[in-house]
Amino acid sequence: MTAASVFPDLEALLPRVSKPVQYVGGELNAQLKDWDAADVRWALMYPDAYEVGLPNQGVQILYEVLNERVDALAERCYSVWPDLEALMREHGVPAFTVDGHRPLGAFDLLGISFSTELGYTNLLTSLDLAGIPLHAADRDETHPVVVAGGHAAFNPEPISRFVDVAAIGDGEEVVGDITDVVRDWKAEGRPGGRRELLLRLAATDGCYVPSLYDVAYGEDGAIASVTPVDERVPRTVTKRTTTELDEWPYPKAPLVPLAETVHERASVEIFRGCTRGCRFCQAGMITRPVRERSLEGIGKMVDASVRASGFDEVGLLSLSSADHSEIAEITKGLADRYEGTNTSLSLPSTRVDAFNIDLANEISRNGRRSGLTFAPEGGSERIRRVINKMVSEEDLIRTVSEAFAQGWRQVKLYFMCGLPTEEDEDVLEIAGMAHRVIKAGRIASGRNDVRCTISIGGFVPKPHTPFQWAAQAHPDVVDDRLRKLRAAVNSDRKLGRNIGMRYHDGQPSLVEGLLARGDRRVGAVIERVWRAGGRFDGWSEHFSYERWMTAAAAELEPLGVSVDWYTTRERGQAEVLPWDHLDSGLERDWLWDDWQDALSGREQDDCRWTPCFDCGVCPSTGTDIEVGPSGTTLLPLTVVNPLTQSG
Repeated sequence: MTAASVFPDLEALLPRVSKPVQYVGGELNAQLKDWDAADVRWALMYPDAYEVGLPNQGVQILYEVLNERVDALAERCYSVWPDLEALMREHGVPAFTVDGHRPLGAFDLLGISFSTELGYTNLLTSLDLAGIPLHAADRDETHPVVVAGGHAAFNPEPISRFVDVAAIGDGEEVVGDITDVVRDWKAEGRPGGRRELLLRLAATDGCYVPSLYDVAYGEDGAIASVTPVDERVPRTVTKRTTTELDEWPYPKAPLVPLAETVHERASVEIFRGCTRGCRFCQAGMITRPVRERSLEGIGKMVDASVRASGFDEVGLLSLSSADHSEIAEITKGLADRYEGTNTSLSLPSTRVDAFNIDLANEISRNGRRSGLTFAPEGGSERIRRVINKMVSEEDLIRTVSEAFAQGWRQVKLYFMCGLPTEEDEDVLEIAGMAHRVIKAGRIASGRNDVRCTISIGGFVPKPHTPFQWAAQAHPDVVDDRLRKLRAAVNSDRKLGRNIGMRYHDGQPSLVEGLLARGDRRVGAVIERVWRAGGRFDGWSEHFSYERWMTAAAAELEPLGVSVDWYTTRERGQAEVLPWDHLDSGLERDWLWDDWQDALSGREQDDCRWTPCFDCGVCPSTGTDIEVGPSGTTLLPLTVVNPLTQSG
């Protein structure tokens, strides 16, 4: 039976809320398929505001992949702001998709992509507005199967009471497998009810069903065991890895937003994975091994995206885009291809030691020289050895000097505060580095108006990294070091006036740390925070540290654990971690050894260019590092000017 649109009821509310256009749908390249013609129906959610969620690559990829199937449909939804939430509750309007404005409760599956743990409370808002029971245990076969994905799903234990399934790893293929399982179960008459469906999903590679595992705790508060409750359920769930990226050239037709969003460009992922080995970087660890798109594949994707969207900027995305083995050929080929048009290129993520001015000139040839961004992450050479981010200050100064000499006027540097073994002096050296960047820039450019912005975030230890055992710095420590850093930056006024400083205080980072390394007991904290009004915790104006600490004290302390137990406490090698039964491909012993190397300040090489150091990913996932050269060149397009392009 067709699910009716709620738009007639929603439309009357929109004049009363901010930015109503974000709820109306109908964007260029949006899809709306026949409800009755589909056997399986997905609602895909990004648990944040439209302006953040619409550009998300993961959701856009799955949206296209699913809608290409004749037996499935997918629609999108985002979190609604509190003003609309209140009106929806008052007038009985359920949570909806922006494509067909169909109620979320009518879909077979609700897939949520978590980029950050601070989106968890927004999930509860959507479930509640949709009339879907908050707890997975209270749902039956009439309710959607709630599937969590994204990087934050690599430890889904804190939200295990709210989700039915966590899809671990790359999503392109696993969403198809999930769709097949649901389709067949429905076609057979839903045998065994919801439990049988969950058992079938648990037998699907990459799918973890929390309710099918029992967790026991020891007297010390740590996990004693994690045990499957059925013989059909695997003891360990291994991530899914999409190997041939050229076979998955998505998104082919990027969504063009109706309202302002954080990124307004066509984005093409040029490779996936990273072997640099930065010990703090969860994304780099869990997306191994490196898989590159070919030069030809990238060229086709850029062409298709520009033609379909009309965007005048193309972002070449990866964790470190300048590390693509053919990045020089890619940037020159694309710059040649689009020269004389308004189409510009950007590399949102670059490393100093993989960057050169020729690359910068190619990137900016058809665009503007707005600024360069690098991420030394640590202020001192010592702390950079600890985190395995071996960017020398000499290399940085040389690179920015050449850039300033070539006409750039500003550079942004990213750092972290609260890293393992960090002392005040490590953070204060950030000020010295920024001062020297300004001095070098003035000399190289012959001008005094060069600028440097330093952006500092609080470090959060993440699962599946060598730092998963580390103690997190308390917010008071982080905030004190940042105050000292600001004073050090301004100690030389002639230089300090050209240095901007942006930072996040330590309190949200501590909450993120609680959620990142929490176990199932933390779910009660999330729910209590949500019931107390917690929404949009990734937004400073909505975040309440007091609300989180009050909820944590009420829920955790009776169990003999605390926020500090989850965050500022260092773990031992033998402790069972909440995510140990979820396999990211990395050997646990290798991660521990790398943690010990970090404490000793020993570096780890990049295995793309050196012999294998046995992290375990390639054999455990049945994949291998895939890099060029492809041996091809990008040919000019038949039609270059986007103003005259069509279809």
